[in-house]
Amino acid sequence: MIHQGFAEDKTRQKPKKLLEQARELIRLKHYSIRTEEAYLGWMKRFILYHNKRHPKELGVVEIEAFLSHLAIEENVAGSTQN
Repeated sequence: MIHQGFAEDKTRQKPKKLLEQARELIRLKHYSIRTEEAYLGWMKRFILYHNKRHPKELGVVEIEAFLSHLAIEENVAGSTQN
């Protein structure tokens, strides 16, 4: 016996993860693969720095903390952070 909701469940897709959404947008805008890698890399670092919290939960204070961490502890140049 086939469950009535089977066809519906089969076509239902999981929502895409944040980095997958970002990758699609970057590709839609025809950015280079190196730019894509760089942007996604920075996004991952930001998310991991904040213990995998979703960026929607983060604000100016968290952005400033991450940038300070990069400048002070990681010695990342200000021009790179831009």
